[in-house]
Amino acid sequence: MDQEFVGALDLEELTGTKASTWRYWASIGTGPASFKLGRRRVWKKSRVMAWLAEQESTTVTGGVRQ
Repeated sequence: MDQEFVGALDLEELTGTKASTWRYWASIGTGPASFKLGRRRVWKKSRVMAWLAEQESTTVTGGVRQ
């Protein structure tokens, strides 16, 4: 299996967005898809990175879009 799964604390370290925010987003169905793995909520890192790129491309201001 080549998928890397990350938890809310990993995402906080990666993005600077609080772990509680990631958990809240998951509870209301926003943000990248997540699922329960045992008792933990996890995200596929590849999906998170794709979601972040999408957020950047739809909210970029100034400069030239590529």
